[in-house]
Amino acid sequence: MFNYANSSGNEPTLVLNPYSWTKVANIIFLDQPVGSGFSYAKSWQGYETGDISSAAHTYEFLRKWLKDHPEFLKNPLYIAGDSYSGITVPIVVQEVSNGNEVGHEPPLNLKGYVLGNPFTEPTYDVNSRIKFAHHMALISDTLYESTKTNCKGEYVQVDPSNAPCVENLQEVTECTQKIYYNQILEPKCSTMSPNPKIFKWDQNFDGENFLDMLHHSTKPWCRPYNYLFSFIWANDKTVQNALHVREGTIKGWEKCNQSLSSNYAHDVRTSIDYHRNLTKKNLRALVYSGDHDMLIPYVGTQEWIKSLNLSVDYQWRPWFVNGQVAGYTNAHTKKTYSLTFVTVKGGGHTAPEFKPMECHAMIDRWFAYYYV
Repeated sequence: MFNYANSSGNEPTLVLNPYSWTKVANIIFLDQPVGSGFSYAKSWQGYETGDISSAAHTYEFLRKWLKDHPEFLKNPLYIAGDSYSGITVPIVVQEVSNGNEVGHEPPLNLKGYVLGNPFTEPTYDVNSRIKFAHHMALISDTLYESTKTNCKGEYVQVDPSNAPCVENLQEVTECTQKIYYNQILEPKCSTMSPNPKIFKWDQNFDGENFLDMLHHSTKPWCRPYNYLFSFIWANDKTVQNALHVREGTIKGWEKCNQSLSSNYAHDVRTSIDYHRNLTKKNLRALVYSGDHDMLIPYVGTQEWIKSLNLSVDYQWRPWFVNGQVAGYTNAHTKKTYSLTFVTVKGGGHTAPEFKPMECHAMIDRWFAYYYV
């Protein structure tokens, strides 16, 4: 991890992360879809991908990698991701499960999947931001009730002729436009646009412009300034050589490669049907959310989990780290399938970045089949 306190902006230094998940599991970090991170294609056609094709690429990679490293074939396999991976990870899990059933070689020892602050379905995830804003006292009772009534609970596909709804959503925008959606308690970068469009609360996953940040003061601090360290570090030639990045394959590393947007097909609107299919399998699932994330609020995640119609294993209760409440959890089952939902108190988007100790304890317990 970066040593933020003792690094200059031009020369980031590293320290060991005491809460790395590599302490409890062998982890393959995979850049997906192709073109993200240091991944690349040999032709421009290779960058034309989407939710379904990138999931197929991931499954193909796993089979090839495990075929080349058969000593890991017996290890329990969990597919994990966060944020937009809430769409693609369930597809990958379905691909692996289907492949095992039809006899693809080598068979993968699939045990389950892990999702953090997962984007799953706009109806639940984006619409829940209004409910979350009310829960967190960012909008008033009166505005919440009026918006809910006038918009009939639909805040994404808004009828522009519905003037009361449009007016209410503009009021919501005015109340929340200066909030840092990734963690509502932290400051929002001054380099971000001060003039959001109407319905800006319906924002997406656009990355920050690091080159702009390099030319602005870092006072007051905001979290995206920390991301400058990764931008500088990952574009250092000595780092790329140490990571065996093939020279000439990428123009430069970006946290969010927006150039992929025009060639990426969002061909799966919701991954709920994939979750529903997976409830028929012998699998475990862990879904966790930082409870101060307004980008993908935990309340929306709770709602789509409820839509799976699972039985309750244990009811809502606190979980603890070092004797302190670290969040809340409940669990659900259906025959041989189980799903544990966990909130991380004070966590944002995504939770391990904000609460590393608590999230390390969570994943360690879950992998060991203990209650969180």
